[in-house]
Amino acid sequence: MSYSMRDLFRQETQTQVDRLKQSLTALQQQPDLIHEIEKALQSIRTIVGVAHLIEFDAATHLAEVIQSCLTAAHAGQLSLTPDKIESLLHGCTLLLQMGQLDPANSKQWLFNHAEDLAKTQTLIDDSYHVDRPPQFEVTSFQPEQPKSIASPAQEQIEVIKETAPPAPAQNLMQSDPELMALFRQEVEAQTAILNRGLVAIEATPNSLQELEALMRAAHSIKGAARIVGLDAAVELAHQMEDCFVAAQKQTLSLNAAQIDALFRGVDLIQSISQTQDVQQWFSHHRSELETIHRSLSLDQSEPILAPLPTPTPTPHSPLPTPQPDPPEPENTAQLDRVLRVSADNLNRIVGLAGESMVEAYWLQPFAESLMQIRSRQLALSKMLEELQQSHEIEAFDQLRQQERECRNLLSDRIAELGEYIRRTDNLSDQLYREVIQSQMRPFSDGVQSFPRMVRDLARQLGKQVKLSILGENTAVDRDILTKLEAPLTHLLRNALDHGIEPPEERISAGKSPEGTIQLEAFHRGGMLVITVSDDGRGIDPNQVRQQVIRRRLAPPEVARRMTHTELMEFLFLPGFSLSKKVTELSGRGVGLDIAKAMAQEVGGTVRAIVSPGTGTSFHFQLPLTLSVVRTLLVEVSSEQYAFPLSRIDRVLRLDRAEISLVENQPYFTFNEQNIGLISLAQVFDLPHAPALPDSLCVVILSYQSAQYGLIVDRTLGERELVVRPLDPRLGKVQDISAAALMTDGSLILIVDVSDLVRSINTLLDAGRLTAPRHTETTEPKKRILVVDDSITVREVERKLLEKQGYQVDVAIDGMEGWNAVRNQTYDLVITDIDMPRMNGIELIQQVKASPHLRSTPVIVVSYRDRESDRLQGLEAGADYYLTKNSFQDDSLIQAVVDLIGQ
Repeated sequence: MSYSMRDLFRQETQTQVDRLKQSLTALQQQPDLIHEIEKALQSIRTIVGVAHLIEFDAATHLAEVIQSCLTAAHAGQLSLTPDKIESLLHGCTLLLQMGQLDPANSKQWLFNHAEDLAKTQTLIDDSYHVDRPPQFEVTSFQPEQPKSIASPAQEQIEVIKETAPPAPAQNLMQSDPELMALFRQEVEAQTAILNRGLVAIEATPNSLQELEALMRAAHSIKGAARIVGLDAAVELAHQMEDCFVAAQKQTLSLNAAQIDALFRGVDLIQSISQTQDVQQWFSHHRSELETIHRSLSLDQSEPILAPLPTPTPTPHSPLPTPQPDPPEPENTAQLDRVLRVSADNLNRIVGLAGESMVEAYWLQPFAESLMQIRSRQLALSKMLEELQQSHEIEAFDQLRQQERECRNLLSDRIAELGEYIRRTDNLSDQLYREVIQSQMRPFSDGVQSFPRMVRDLARQLGKQVKLSILGENTAVDRDILTKLEAPLTHLLRNALDHGIEPPEERISAGKSPEGTIQLEAFHRGGMLVITVSDDGRGIDPNQVRQQVIRRRLAPPEVARRMTHTELMEFLFLPGFSLSKKVTELSGRGVGLDIAKAMAQEVGGTVRAIVSPGTGTSFHFQLPLTLSVVRTLLVEVSSEQYAFPLSRIDRVLRLDRAEISLVENQPYFTFNEQNIGLISLAQVFDLPHAPALPDSLCVVILSYQSAQYGLIVDRTLGERELVVRPLDPRLGKVQDISAAALMTDGSLILIVDVSDLVRSINTLLDAGRLTAPRHTETTEPKKRILVVDDSITVREVERKLLEKQGYQVDVAIDGMEGWNAVRNQTYDLVITDIDMPRMNGIELIQQVKASPHLRSTPVIVVSYRDRESDRLQGLEAGADYYLTKNSFQDDSLIQAVVDLIGQ
């Protein structure tokens, strides 16, 4: 669609809507003015034609609904009541707004106004069954063909036979990925409300509040489906909405069969929102749609047929009677607005908030430097005073006056700067906390599907189960919430299958026939606590003990001495199960293993508490957020690294005399356990310390069954860091999970403890780790300048080169790099291309044009990988042109060695 066509539609719509509103205003006074209806019809036909021309389907649909209504009024088949004219005027306003839309924002506008569009169209055509126009299809007008008189049911059957293709035609809106993505998001949100509400309605069938929420959710899905032209979803959602409205008016009492049909309808709507081929989906689910329509029919005397299988209904097809929307609740305006933000955008905002806080910290050293200037000025003032006393010079009074003015001005500016620093620190800290808070979501967002799942599985198992969710408003980090879904699902399934007894067994045990599963989330001691408990039969510790002995996980005499707490830890082992048979729900011994692995992954714990005969509970203790992590900073070979505190068992000082050696592998004994001793510098392939001190600083950490003591140069204390994810273009950096900015602006890497332990095991198996020993370096290090505007790329290149023994300096852009090479001597320059102030090509040209620098070799490392870019860099004077994928192999190091040696 060209700009000129859109501009034509904008101008034509504005002109014709103004004329249309004038006619409708006149009709408000005298509804039977035929000439005004004719003028209105002329205007709306023009809008229909232009909307067809630019393929604006939503405007076409609305305009055709208005046209059909006015046509019926002109033929005397419809009375233009004041309410009808108000609806037509509102439709004109919507058309005018659509005419002013920017093409880039039209899809979002349509989704935001889907419910308003659906409601307006319903109000316009609700009292006269006009021929419904195509559902957002671009088609030409076809004259009506005469038909033989038949009953409505016969006519509908005839229409289906004559016009139904094997499956629905692909709608233009359905082929738009962006619009379909918005539709899927809307369906995901609304089906969660439907599932939760239907479960509640089973318990309290006459809850008007739940019925209101259900009706609105179905109505929203209907509007969104109409926007993308999914007629099967429109008809299904409309029939569900009719059921909820009838239940609200107490003309229908929803029975178990109808609620089951409503649940199946929700599943079908979810299914159609995820499909890529509407035709194939309809052919597979047609019979199921017919069954649901039959079950939800409010008039069983009329035949219930499948929805029309094409997005373009045939004229004279009977329409379902729409229901007007109830008035909005009074407190709607008080509800918080919700805005969808992608995870990548939110991560970038978190990073910027952290950087703004770091930048604010840099103001304090600047203020301190001004204080030093003030101190020197005071000293200068004293020297002037002494000089005036010893030498009578007339100009001294004027000089002292200027000195006092400068001193006062500097004092005022320092005071103003101090106030500015306090305000900036406060604002940056508030921004940081608000952004971190935006990472949090209510616990209810992650457990929306559980009531439906528990309800369905309980019916499948023939059990009566009530799921109680407490702490739904507890704030949970969105990443943790996502990771919790799988382990909580497994625990709930286990509770249903193994924990809760059948009704007859519970009654014989003196319990209520209905079992209870409770899922609770709350904050305690700066941690997130989640519990899953049931009032079922519990776990028999003796049965666990027998299984431990049978599988030879512990000697019989040791297993018999184990406490209940120790025995429960075996439940979390992979493949450990007490079930005698494997079912679709459980019995494979993987559920609790998944729960344990997830808790360890995020730096938390999980434990089981059992009470035979009365129930079982599982307790998760997890960090409040993954965006901020409490760490221990360590230094290794002059490099700083951060270890998450939750993954550290102990930090201690170890005398060299306490180290033992077995097969060239050192170890020490702590708490009656032999712990392998590893030099972290060896694992990270960093230069070793020239000599081992008599006392070593050791960090003890463990992962699953492995436990190691890591030798570091020193610990630098605890620090709370804002986690910055690594650039995905770098891939998975071995042994590193993320990065963070220190208060001085430097970058520090956060260690991935799980990956680190796996690396240690690999190196030990290969025999590449040996006892710490002395290393000596005699040759001076060669100097390299790295120029790149990306802090992540600069640090990765610096660490990569320093591992090879080079001395590395960095510059943030071409101008800073040019100043550095003029004032320092470098053996090699590595530069990016795209940088502010001076780009890489200009820097190379400056270096090669200087008589003193032209012999300095230059390597270009850039994301640009086209041949023309490579030739441009080489023609400017670069010796090598590499892409930033060279970080993943030895290309960069090989190029450096080739140019300046090792």
